[in-house]
Amino acid sequence: MRKMDEMEMTISLSAIKLAWVYTVVFLFIWIAYDFIIKGSFNENPAFFLLITQNMIFIGNQLYLKRKMIKNEK
Repeated sequence: MRKMDEMEMTISLSAIKLAWVYTVVFLFIWIAYDFIIKGSFNENPAFFLLITQNMIFIGNQLYLKRKMIKNEK
């Protein structure tokens, strides 16, 4: 398997970011709708998914930034 060049990498990362934004917006709308209808966040899988997805995203960003800084030294 060949490595991606810079243009392919940029396109792939842009697509991933757009998919992430879509998922976050969709889950937020789903949570808001359920909250309006039911009046609580209890037992809402969308709420759990939204929170855990963003925790993983932010955690990975912090880890990879630290790793990149270490490799530069």
